[in-house]
Amino acid sequence: MNKKLAIIWMLILLPFCLFAQTDARAAKVLDKVLANMSESSGIQIHFKGTENGVLLLKGERFHFNNGNIYSWYDGKTQWSYVTDTEEVNISNPTPEELQAINPYLILMRYKTDYNYTYQGNQTRNGLKGHEVILIPKQSGNQEVIRVFVSTTNQPLGMKIERNGKAISEIHVTAYQTDQNFTEETFRFNKAQYPHAEVIDLR
Repeated sequence: MNKKLAIIWMLILLPFCLFAQTDARAAKVLDKVLANMSESSGIQIHFKGTENGVLLLKGERFHFNNGNIYSWYDGKTQWSYVTDTEEVNISNPTPEELQAINPYLILMRYKTDYNYTYQGNQTRNGLKGHEVILIPKQSGNQEVIRVFVSTTNQPLGMKIERNGKAISEIHVTAYQTDQNFTEETFRFNKAQYPHAEVIDLR
């Protein structure tokens, strides 16, 4: 192919490439989910899959509990308590570290950190909804994230794949909005864990 023809093909295909990276339909679905989450005074999510547990959300703050690990994040500081060792680590986590515990932070940063495409209507666990694929913009990251959203704009689940194989997957079994959480919900309370060894990593 000569240089002139290559340039012509590039100009023809470029709009389609840009559309695939920032699909307006995908953005519309995710924006509605985020709007519902931000408008709620608090959200309680029960989930199962790679892990089973409960996630309490209020903005970027969260409390996570899977029975073995309890994690609190108040927007700056994170406390992670491990039941087996009775140790609680205190840290100021990076965005990547937070996303590993609270996958819904991925949605809050989807426009800046990911390319996104709409995959149409899908049925997951007997529920109908939308599927959106997120591909990290960061070079070298080969993970693909599939987000499932109900027709009422609530998250149904999320799957993280690498090389076509699922490495992490969660399914939402209950989603309750307008939960009135206090600020203390997202902070570790030493009085409730009197034997915990506190390790400050900040």
